[in-house]
Amino acid sequence: MEYLVLEVGTALLLVALASLLAGKLKLSIVPFLLILGMLVGPHAPVIGVFDFTFIQSQPVISFLGRIGVLFLLFYIGLEFSVSKLMKSGRSIVFGGSVYVALNFVIGLAYGFLVNFPLYETLIIAGMLSVSSTAIVAKVLVDLKRTGNSETELILGMILFDDLFLAVFLSIMSGLLLGGATSIGGVFLSVAISMGYMLIFFVIARKGPPLLNKILNITSNEIFIIVVFSLLLFISGLSEKLHVAEAIGALLFGLALSETEHSKRIEQLVIPFRDFFGAVFFFSFGLSIDPTTLGEAAWIAVGAVLLTIIGNIMAGMIAGRNAGLSYKASTNIGLTVMARGEFTIIVANLGLSAGLMPLLKPFSALYVLVLAIVGPLLAKESKPIYKGLNKVFKWHKDKETVSVEKGV
Repeated sequence: MEYLVLEVGTALLLVALASLLAGKLKLSIVPFLLILGMLVGPHAPVIGVFDFTFIQSQPVISFLGRIGVLFLLFYIGLEFSVSKLMKSGRSIVFGGSVYVALNFVIGLAYGFLVNFPLYETLIIAGMLSVSSTAIVAKVLVDLKRTGNSETELILGMILFDDLFLAVFLSIMSGLLLGGATSIGGVFLSVAISMGYMLIFFVIARKGPPLLNKILNITSNEIFIIVVFSLLLFISGLSEKLHVAEAIGALLFGLALSETEHSKRIEQLVIPFRDFFGAVFFFSFGLSIDPTTLGEAAWIAVGAVLLTIIGNIMAGMIAGRNAGLSYKASTNIGLTVMARGEFTIIVANLGLSAGLMPLLKPFSALYVLVLAIVGPLLAKESKPIYKGLNKVFKWHKDKETVSVEKGV
């Protein structure tokens, strides 16, 4: 394959330039990389030795993207821990449950409304239910809201959402990848997926002493080789057992989250997560034919509008239940609005199982719009709250006034 390294290098250089542009504009890199991927590809020109069609290098770029998914989920597993969930307050559990349930039900209703088959409808519901941890974290930091009264609840809801993602992907892996055709076979596939997941939860709770000894490696070089080799092996083994490889990565991260080496692993993983994660978004965009976006446009716009409504409602219910002001509750719904990496991972699961090709352009448009609109809505939360307050006539309590002054 002539000039393969040059093709891959060109792709990575474009990814770097798009990331720099996003950084200059202080926006998430996700929409930039998706658009970049869609702008190049098979329909792009070949200029001298620079081949922007990336036909020869597409399998390599796609594989690097798959590695990116593994690192993204592995990192989330490290961040999440069983003990954190057990220590979470009632407000976080309630808020997370409301957020997931409301968005999932809206997704189910919408999927049936647009006449999608059952499995496609379930995938749509899953896509509408998972926020972007990376974008939400960036919004909180960029808007200097890490000290706000609602921030702890937001982070708790995101943690709960991550747990839902793990359970959802495990169940859907059993349904879609298990190859079962009868009802009994479907239940068996789901049971295998859930059992596999339960094993890692047990390891996370009971296995840290043994894992601490195994990972007690002084050399960072050897340490990272051992961890990353296990990550790829377990992810591949998961796929062999008809559990999504991304879930295998998340569960492995979960198993290591309770060890004394978790922070060390996080520090080593972050550069790989960011690099390969960026390639993943570019690779996903590269696989999309822009001419097919039109057929998914109206479905994606409808899903965006429903997501905005559902998130504001969920944020208001969760915030008020936790005793927060109407303003803080509005902030919750607007902050968790963005969709990104996990929505695309859910869509990819459906596509890998041979579901409707329409899922690809739909997910691209849906993520693209909300990755841009979500942070903008969060930034403009004050005027949005004022507009809602005029409609619903919420009273201003002391907390509301203080929050407004601090935002």
